[in-house]
Amino acid sequence: MDFFQVQTTQQVKEILKGLTPLGVENAVLEDAVGRVLAEDIISSEDFPPFNRSVMDGYALRAEDTFGASEGGPAPLEVWGDVRMGERPSIAVRPGGAVKIGTGGMLPEGADAVAMVEHTQLIDEKTIEIFRAVAPGENVIQKGEDLKNGEKILEKGHRLRAQDLGALATLGKGMVRVYRRPRVGIISSGDEVIPIDSVPHGGEVRDTNRYTLWALTLEAGGEPFHLGIAKDELGDLQRKLEEALYKGDVVAISGGSSVGTRDLTIEAVGSLPQAEILLHGVAVSPGKPTILARAGEKVIWGLPGHPVSAMVIFMTLVAPSLWRMGGRKDWDAPQSWSLRAKASRNIPSAQGREDYVRVKLDLEGGALVATPIFGKSGSISTMVRGDGLIRIDMESEGIQEGEEVEVWPF
Repeated sequence: MDFFQVQTTQQVKEILKGLTPLGVENAVLEDAVGRVLAEDIISSEDFPPFNRSVMDGYALRAEDTFGASEGGPAPLEVWGDVRMGERPSIAVRPGGAVKIGTGGMLPEGADAVAMVEHTQLIDEKTIEIFRAVAPGENVIQKGEDLKNGEKILEKGHRLRAQDLGALATLGKGMVRVYRRPRVGIISSGDEVIPIDSVPHGGEVRDTNRYTLWALTLEAGGEPFHLGIAKDELGDLQRKLEEALYKGDVVAISGGSSVGTRDLTIEAVGSLPQAEILLHGVAVSPGKPTILARAGEKVIWGLPGHPVSAMVIFMTLVAPSLWRMGGRKDWDAPQSWSLRAKASRNIPSAQGREDYVRVKLDLEGGALVATPIFGKSGSISTMVRGDGLIRIDMESEGIQEGEEVEVWPF
């Protein structure tokens, strides 16, 4: 494949459709946040399992409060109280009420709860209701939250804290999830040195090791580091082979620009079953990107400049990890986005997708996106930014005041 035989991001996504989810394993609930479900979750019971109060107050018959007001309260006789965690032994009859706490089981005969704030205790046995309640008010019905046989969560869903709460409510302490992709991170280049070293001459510290590590974690992968590879074929080959032996994906940064591209391509091409799928993508920053496969293993060659490497990871590498990790929404550009108005004109060259770093501000109740311009090696543009906007490859840019989609960092 010729260098910079560029493809669009949509063409790359078509390539990624050929990736398949990894194996399935069990995860205990405490370790399941961020994991991707490998099974549908079907509720095996109703929740709540009984009609329960959602307020502190008095369980009663709604019809006994009709017409009640501050000027004409409805008097009711109090027949006792509901003990938490127990089935009530008292039934509510016309003209009566039972004291109940939040979460208490509604006694037989009651169909609503009057909030304690809307009542006044006259004596130990009598209350007055100052506000009428409707049937079902302040009550959650049996099965209203989770219904027996209902699909609660879908296969391919990434578990959040609230999802773990639903699983715990159903007594499900272990779930089937997809295995996380293990991602080997390699930084390459004679100029790259460890971060605890002092740069001399043209040397630079290994920024990409840490940004790609963090982005891998955010994308649901398990990163491991293979060290810095020098611009020497044998060293590149050894590190690539070790990464593929230990993991599922390799992310190697540097070596994909004109100066060292042949060396990286040669190292990748020397791997068993290696196939170069992409060398050049119509994206700025990040054009000199490599995608290859070696059997079922995936190799990403990322630009050496930190911003370019991060943009390509966010827009292409992360979706590949989501795909391999079983997520059903893997081809979305990001999990969610915001809408904002451009604060100024943002030019763009046709024939490529531009990803521009922006700062977000709230002005007059509306989000405003201000571009942060800088070179591909300027890490400060990412630090100062709140997200990315994408300019379509057919567009010549964005006009001031035009609405844009922002992918937050």
